[in-house]
Amino acid sequence: MNRTAVVTGASSGIGLATAAALSSRGYRVVGTSRNPDALKPEQKAPGVDYVALDLTDDTSIASLSDLLAGTDVLVNNAGESQSGPLEELPADALRRLFQVNVLGPVQLAQLALPGMRERRHGRVVMVGSMLASFPLAYRSSYVASKAAIKGFSNGARHEYSPYDVWFTTVEPGSINTGISERRTKYIAPDSPHRAEFDKMLTALDHNESRGITAEQVAATVLKAIEAPRPKQLYAVGSNAPAVFALRRLLPASLVAKVTHRKHNLTR
Repeated sequence: MNRTAVVTGASSGIGLATAAALSSRGYRVVGTSRNPDALKPEQKAPGVDYVALDLTDDTSIASLSDLLAGTDVLVNNAGESQSGPLEELPADALRRLFQVNVLGPVQLAQLALPGMRERRHGRVVMVGSMLASFPLAYRSSYVASKAAIKGFSNGARHEYSPYDVWFTTVEPGSINTGISERRTKYIAPDSPHRAEFDKMLTALDHNESRGITAEQVAATVLKAIEAPRPKQLYAVGSNAPAVFALRRLLPASLVAKVTHRKHNLTR
């Protein structure tokens, strides 16, 4: 196999596990990190080359143009997890979130797509979140960013599938990757939402501590990449097959109530 894969955010969690899985399958893998020179050995997947990428910097994104022009697989995994009541989310934090979670990944795809289309083969995987399908209070900005990247993927899929270039979204549920320690939080000390926000966050952290492994998500990403005709959406973790089936059968209001109850919210 002479396929090249680029995996963003490949120094931890899903990105690290996906880079390792692709390398073990014979892909030439390039992983990105904001500061690859500072990575410890355990933060690097075996056989993977690392390059610098800052998704908030257009120049940094453009520096990967030559690499992406010859890329067969792009896994847009890097992102930020954000929480807070909508009225208390700072404008600059929202802009950064959408740059990192949506606009940056789209820019990377734009750099990779011409080569994929000309070679008539390619895979673009957006790593989303089941919260895009099951929205949660105090996670509106994160939900919106993951819904947006899924929207780009679903729309572009129709444009590029005739060239055997397939877009797909992988939506993990609760994952035990330590992301709760890196989540950005925006809430005022005297916020009227404080009690409910704290309950939600405690439940969220608890669910993630009992969630699936990054390797399980990576296996789903690999499945999407190697399928002859990848599905539009793959969901993994949090009893995904059952909960998506129930979402199709139950009223939206009941699904929302179940989602909130799972996070100790009374709505």
